[in-house]
Amino acid sequence: MTVHWIVLIASAVLEAVWATALGQSEGFTRPVPTAIFGVAVVLSMIGLSYAMRSLPITVAYTVWIGLGAALTVIWAMLTGVEPVSPIKILLLAGLVGSVVGLKFVRTEPGTRTPVDRKS
Repeated sequence: MTVHWIVLIASAVLEAVWATALGQSEGFTRPVPTAIFGVAVVLSMIGLSYAMRSLPITVAYTVWIGLGAALTVIWAMLTGVEPVSPIKILLLAGLVGSVVGLKFVRTEPGTRTPVDRKS
């Protein structure tokens, strides 16, 4: 695993941190969750942009948003904010499995994504 993947995963964790802090900030009226949100969102975006230096945007963004969303829900379930159910666990496993699977999908050499093409 390259440093770009490690940074991307750390950025996804920070996405879950800022999303949770945003919910707890009550419209930015609570100073501590608001400060946590601010720091986490900046670091998460810096990490995502760093990871995109060597990873395709289609993979990097999907991994970042997918893992971040799954971790946010998992944290909410662990803390009792979100009820736990077998179907939610199954769906989260499917989401994480799909995102992890993107790491193993290879693009053929010389092919480009629509984002990479010049008009």
